[in-house]
Amino acid sequence: MHIGLVIYGALADQSGGYRYDRHLVDALRAGGDTVEILSRPWRGYARHLSDSVSPAWAARLRAFRGEVLLEDELNHPSLLRAGRLVPAGVRRIGIVHHLRASEARAAWQNRGYAAVERAYLRGLDGFIFNSATTRAAVEALIGADKPGCVALPAGDRWKALPGRDEILLRTTHSGPLRVIAVGNLIPRKGLHTLIDAVIRLAPGSVRLRIVGHPTETDYAAGLRRQAEAGQRAAWVRFDGALSDDALGAALRESDVLALPSSYEGYGIVYIEGMGFGLPALASRAGAAGEIITPEADGWLVAPGDAAAIAGALNAVQMDRKRLAAMSLAARARFDVHPSWATSMAKAREFVRYNPARHGDDDDR
Repeated sequence: MHIGLVIYGALADQSGGYRYDRHLVDALRAGGDTVEILSRPWRGYARHLSDSVSPAWAARLRAFRGEVLLEDELNHPSLLRAGRLVPAGVRRIGIVHHLRASEARAAWQNRGYAAVERAYLRGLDGFIFNSATTRAAVEALIGADKPGCVALPAGDRWKALPGRDEILLRTTHSGPLRVIAVGNLIPRKGLHTLIDAVIRLAPGSVRLRIVGHPTETDYAAGLRRQAEAGQRAAWVRFDGALSDDALGAALRESDVLALPSSYEGYGIVYIEGMGFGLPALASRAGAAGEIITPEADGWLVAPGDAAAIAGALNAVQMDRKRLAAMSLAARARFDVHPSWATSMAKAREFVRYNPARHGDDDDR
């Protein structure tokens, strides 16, 4: 099959959504399909909306010659008129990581985003969802009458992972609890709440390592000032973006992975950290509850609840036997999670399956 994929920027970008899209493209190509990338530059939401009246973009969509056009839902403002531009007979499938209207912001703003997303989503022929939570959000917006497939992100990014003995030995150290946060430095990731939690703990009881690209430079600078003002600058380390090998090494020498985002459509980093035996701390908003069993292999807290985060970290800092049990439980959770190969094979089957010929292909 000839398949198109609409994305902003480059497929090599390092966020979880792009990693998901790359794995899907790799699976399609490995199966013999041709995948054509249709990319638009990052320009901001309002300017993306103007793509709907761009003659050059309209011509690009009209020129597409293939059976299926995959559209990362992040690109929805640029695709509002795609139904009138893409050639007849092309099946349009949205890859939905999470809805913009699901993010934490003022209600009036989300009503506006929801109206735009609703108009876009109604024009699609089917969906690949990254979680049951994302599926439910889409169906709450437009109903459940379109075919869809939930293909979970996976965590098998590294082949060499610590075993039981290494995980147990790691938890016996007597130093500060080593907490790692992995994600772009943007407000949605909740890193300011995490630093607030560290400030509430006894000096030297926790070391926080923040790994991620400073996407929003003002926010990143504010995080550093927050740590300095709370007299924890020496205990909060900013690494920036790391290579896969360096990130794997950082995860291997950590005790807990914490990313209390205000919303995650799934949260690949949680299951990736569990592969290293790291209990995961996340907020209840979004799909983290599909991964984490509270108090067993991690914690779920209310968005913005620094006190709850501090309490969870302090508990395992003071009780290393509990840390060991949770670490082994995290690894056990990882071991039963589907691999990228399994999930993307499911997604590829959905992409190649034509419900117009075979009836509704819904995986519920």
